[in-house]
Amino acid sequence: MIHGTMTTSSKKDYLSILGLSPDFDDKELKKAFRREARKWHPDLNKNDLNAEERFKLINQAYEYLRNPNIRKNISDEINQDDHENNNFKTGFPDFQDYLDSLFGYEYSPKNYNEYNDESFTDESINSNNDEFNNDEFNNYEYPTTSPEEPPPVKLHQDIETVIELTPDEALNGASILIELEDETVVEVDTPTFAGDGWRLRLENIARGGKDHYLQLKVQTESGLRIDGLRVLYKLELFPHDALLGCAVEVPTLDGNVTLQVPPKSSTGRMLRLKGRGLTFEDNVGDQYVEILVVIPADINDEEIALYTRLQELSLSDS
Repeated sequence: MIHGTMTTSSKKDYLSILGLSPDFDDKELKKAFRREARKWHPDLNKNDLNAEERFKLINQAYEYLRNPNIRKNISDEINQDDHENNNFKTGFPDFQDYLDSLFGYEYSPKNYNEYNDESFTDESINSNNDEFNNDEFNNYEYPTTSPEEPPPVKLHQDIETVIELTPDEALNGASILIELEDETVVEVDTPTFAGDGWRLRLENIARGGKDHYLQLKVQTESGLRIDGLRVLYKLELFPHDALLGCAVEVPTLDGNVTLQVPPKSSTGRMLRLKGRGLTFEDNVGDQYVEILVVIPADINDEEIALYTRLQELSLSDS
């Protein structure tokens, strides 16, 4: 958007530039400056040839009007040459850095290619107005060197670590070593008859009094999950196999076995393989196979037509 060209005569009307009445106070001055500086900063108006000149005028107006002694003679004509601002000979700083340096925060050079408009809100403007006084404004000097940026603040939070166990370790318990945030190593004994997905809580050992959780992962390469003495397995079937029934090979801890899937098996149906679980003393667990009906990824038009016909028949029967 292209704005109107600034004229030389308008540069003298500093009250008009900032949109202030003659009886303005410090709070109104700071708020007006923030508003206009945000509106006209060159980084935010890259397609406006007048933004650079306007931004200089806004800075001049603020520098002039914040002086309480000059305010008493505000009706006198402003000598522009005495108040010409030279802060922009080497380019324009980032908008947020510019405000921070002007209002008394530490100034540090940053990457000037980005500007986060969300960092300025009416709430943040109002909340900052009471943090400064006139002496701080009038006596502020730019530092000659940029200070080091403070380290990021880390919020304390609960920590979770995934621990992989073999079926035997889950069944009989195991001693594992856990390294904490402060590099302290602790030994933890997992419970017997543990299962895949269990979460163990180590209370108050993380920073800030938070908890450290251990999530147990007890799975085999073939997709078997352990839960105590039970072995769990998800079997994916195509709709026609689930509907008509089929014989499939499924993995167990002792190798593959043939499972006969009964007709009309829906998703969620559990089939038991007796004695195919883990053994503990005289107790023997079972393996449970959960049916999961899936649609083929490479289904063709002919198959879709058959499913459509099945749908039509189903609707006609209802």
